[in-house]
Amino acid sequence: MNPFEMVAFIVAAVMIASVLRARYHSKSGSSASPEERAEVLRLRDDVKYLKQRVQVLEQIVTDRGAETASQIEALRQPRLTREEDAQ
Repeated sequence: MNPFEMVAFIVAAVMIASVLRARYHSKSGSSASPEERAEVLRLRDDVKYLKQRVQVLEQIVTDRGAETASQIEALRQPRLTREEDAQ
């Protein structure tokens, strides 16, 4: 075996080992540490909580109708405009 063939064989072996290792880690799910898993669970809980809050806010807005919509639009105006209107 000449040196070129040996280098090609080593490169091929390393590439195959990398692919197999990546496949094994993706199937077993062991790529995430316990801290990362805990963070993912916490973030899922936060998203669930925020979705519930948005539903409540949507219900409030639809129940109160135009009055709430005008209040929201007033809050969107720049602060200077509101202060000028107050004077």
